Amino acid sequence: MFGKRELVDTLSRDLARARNKRETLASSVTTLTAQIAELEVRLSAENERLERERAASKIEGIKKDVTDRYMAFVPVIGRIRDATEVAAAIVPEAHKINESLGEVATEVAKAIDGLSVELDRRIEAARVGKAVPELPQSLTRSLEFHPAK
Repeated sequence: MFGKRELVDTLSRDLARARNKRETLASSVTTLTAQIAELEVRLSAENERLERERAASKIEGIKKDVTDRYMAFVPVIGRIRDATEVAAAIVPEAHKINESLGEVATEVAKAIDGLSVELDRRIEAARVGKAVPELPQSLTRSLEFHPAK
């Protein structure tokens, strides 16, 4: 009988050790699950931040392209006005063209200023996480295929 009791004691100790290992492993699994959840949240937040920054950068690129093209437009209008001023010596109606060009240049400047302010607002909104504007593919492609000269 002594041998059977020893076997029962050994099995009881083995069972207790196995249960302790299981509890330790369960605790480790719980800890790892919490760590994984935390890392997933951080990864998601970082992905969102990167997406917002990407959107803000694209908008900045669009703003720069618009500004560059506008800045190329300004001297052209000036040269056309100079040329029409010379032409006005021969054709007095050219003064009307000059006036129209001045009005067009003023309206374009106002529109570009308004657009620039709105683009800045959207850049800031994207960066602070209020919005991640989805830029139409056609818009980004059209700017790539028609670079400012």
